[in-house]
Amino acid sequence: MFGIIGFIVFGLFVGAVARLIKPGKQNLSILATLGLGIVGSLIGGLVASTLGTGDFGELNILGGIVAIVAAVLLVGVAETVTGGRGNKQIRA
Repeated sequence: MFGIIGFIVFGLFVGAVARLIKPGKQNLSILATLGLGIVGSLIGGLVASTLGTGDFGELNILGGIVAIVAAVLLVGVAETVTGGRGNKQIRA
């Protein structure tokens, strides 16, 4: 149970750091930030596990760095997908 809570808290941290690193204003909710951070954490854990630097659920430096980089990329993708719709005004 504590592992899941820790994973969610770390995912929120990763998502927040990713939004701070990514320049510009993102129109993402706290839930979207949490979701992208968790996905970034999953990617970081998988990469660290594949490279043999630790277990999947274990917090380590390489996994944290990869998680933040992955979350920055995911925030960019989410910004592109959601930011392009409805925010532009059509001028005649």
